[in-house]
Amino acid sequence: MENSKKNILVVDDDIKINKLVSQYLKEQGLAIHSAHNGKDLDKILDKNHIDLIILDLMLPDESGLDICKRLRVNKINIPIIMLTAKGDEVDRILGLEMGADDYLPKPFNPRELLARISAILRRQITNENASIKQTDVTKFGPFEFNNFERVLKKNNVPIDLTSGEFDLVKVFIENANQPLSREKIMQLVRGKELEVFDRSIDVQISRIRKLIEDDPNNPIYLKTKWGYGYVFEIPSK
Repeated sequence: MENSKKNILVVDDDIKINKLVSQYLKEQGLAIHSAHNGKDLDKILDKNHIDLIILDLMLPDESGLDICKRLRVNKINIPIIMLTAKGDEVDRILGLEMGADDYLPKPFNPRELLARISAILRRQITNENASIKQTDVTKFGPFEFNNFERVLKKNNVPIDLTSGEFDLVKVFIENANQPLSREKIMQLVRGKELEVFDRSIDVQISRIRKLIEDDPNNPIYLKTKWGYGYVFEIPSK
């Protein structure tokens, strides 16, 4: 199993849920570390290599949102799946804005959580094993996108992107100048259908625009295709 040596950190102060999730993921061949708050998380990160964090939103002392923001500010770009209250879209959007890569509303099916984990780890493995090709580097304006090194630079200065944001930019660049519906984007990025009220793609696109557009309200690269979706325009040389 491709996930067998991957280290997952489960952060949830509900002892029962933490134990059940940890046990299920262990049975799927994953190495599990458990934490109940931000301090526990920090101690584990200091001593272990972690490939992915499952982070509950509601935690004592320091919320999952605050932890996610803190990690991103400190350049810790480990993929994060945020666990949120069922139906609370505001929390989901805030989680993505803070740098989470994906979210899952409680209560959830453990198999769905495993599918989300596997999708993120699979993308990492694919990128790690990718061979260098001429098309791995794409330039547009002052930007340089390097797929092999997984970095986006502006004027040769790296831009901080979460794993999910990088994968979204990659999808747009690989489909440059082609209009993509929100549903198609979700399939390409996460390999799943888009839920009716799922606005996660729109939130991440908004974040990306703030990073690459001089005027996010009048984008020249990542444009809205009204009534359809989005299109990433790279001017022809």
